[in-house]
Amino acid sequence: MYSHKFLVEGGQKLSGTVRVGGSKNAALPIIAASLLTDQPITLTNVPDIADIYTIQHILHFLGVETEFTDNTLKINARAVANVEIPHELVSKMRASILFLAPLLARNGAARLSFPGGCVLGKRPVDVHLTALEALNAEVLEDSEILHLHTKGFVGAKFTMSEASVTGTENAIMASVLAKGKTTIRLAASEPHVQDLCEFLNKMGAKITGIGTHTLRIDGVKKLKGCEHRITSDYLEAGTLVLAAAITQGEVDILDIIPEHLDIFWQKLREVGVVFELGKDMVRVLPSKHLRAIRLQTAIFPSFPTDLQAPFTTLLTQAKGTSFIFETLFDGRLQYLYELERMKLKPKILNPYQAEITGPVKLKGAFVNSCDIRAGAAMLLAALAAEGQTEISNIYYIDRGYERLDEKLNSLGAKIERVK
Repeated sequence: MYSHKFLVEGGQKLSGTVRVGGSKNAALPIIAASLLTDQPITLTNVPDIADIYTIQHILHFLGVETEFTDNTLKINARAVANVEIPHELVSKMRASILFLAPLLARNGAARLSFPGGCVLGKRPVDVHLTALEALNAEVLEDSEILHLHTKGFVGAKFTMSEASVTGTENAIMASVLAKGKTTIRLAASEPHVQDLCEFLNKMGAKITGIGTHTLRIDGVKKLKGCEHRITSDYLEAGTLVLAAAITQGEVDILDIIPEHLDIFWQKLREVGVVFELGKDMVRVLPSKHLRAIRLQTAIFPSFPTDLQAPFTTLLTQAKGTSFIFETLFDGRLQYLYELERMKLKPKILNPYQAEITGPVKLKGAFVNSCDIRAGAAMLLAALAAEGQTEISNIYYIDRGYERLDEKLNSLGAKIERVK
C-alpha cells in the first residue's frame, strides 16, 4: 500500500448516493480505552483504514486479543502484558500517545518513544504530561522516551494547558478510574471526544458535561465490557460534501450528524454552495456562483482544522480573494505548494496565513500528499482539474479515509489506484 498512487481524470461531475463511515478520530481513543477493562469490548462501525491495523499491532504487542471483520472490532484485554510500546509502532501514528493513561491504569507504568504520524509542525506532549501529573502520575526524566508511573490515579481539579484533543482524552481515561472527583477545564469538546465519553459511560464511568469545555468525572473502581457503535465521521462527511461541490455535482450523503458541522454549513452558505440538510443526510446541488470568504480554524465548535485544506481547495473555484488563517498547526499550509503545480498562485503570508484568488482553472499535475487532510485536498483538486493528476504518497489518505477512491468512483469519479 505504501507504493500506491492515484491517477485521477478530472472534469467528472459527481452524482448519486454515498454513505459516511465511522470516525477514525473516535475509534482510536476508544480502542485505547478498551484497555481500561479486563472484560470483552465490541466496537461496530469501525473504519477499515491503515491506522486501525497499526493500533491492532500495538494491542497484540501488549498481549491484547483482537478480531476485526466487517467493520466490527472485538477486543479482549483480560491481560496487558507490557508497559512499553516499540518505537517502530509508535512512530507510525501520533495517536499511540493515547496508550499512556490506559497503561498507567492497568500496570502502573507506561513507556513509549515520542509519537510520529502526520508532520504538522510542533505538537508538544507537555499537555498530556501536565494533566497526568495532576492526577498523581510521576514523569521520570528521560530525553529519549516518555516514561511515567503511578501508584494510582487520584481525582483533581485542573485546567488543560491547551484544548488538546488527545491530551483531553488521556486526562479523561485517567480520571474515570481515579479515586475521588475530577474536574477538567478547557477540555476539548470535538465529536470524537464526546464519543469517547459516551463509550466510557457505557462501561460504567460517570462523566458529565459531555460536549462542553468543563468535564466532571466521579471515579469508579472498575469498568465493565460493552458494545458501542463508533460515531459517524464528520470529517469524511465534510470531504464528500466538498467533492460534490467542487465538481458541480448532485450527491446525497447519508449517515451524517448535521450538528457536528454547524460552522461548516455556515461557511458553505457564505461561499454560495447549494445544499439541503436532512435529519441524518445532506443533498448537495450544483452551485452557479461561488464567492471568496475568510476561513479561520479554531477548536470545536469553530471551523475544524482537518477540513481547512479540503475547503480551501473549493475556494480555488470561488470568485475573489479568500483569506485563510490556520490557528492550530504551523505546518498545515504546506499543501498550497502542491496546488501551485496545478496552476494555483497562492500568496503565503506566513506559516499560518495565506490568500488565494480565484476562480482558478486547475491543471492536472504530479502532486504529493503531505498529510491525511492535505491528501484529501489533492484528491478534490484533481477531481476539478483539467486532465490527469498523479497523487503520490497516498498512504496518508488510506490512514484517514476508508476506501475514499472507491466511494468517489461510485459517484462517477475516475480514480485509478496503481503501483
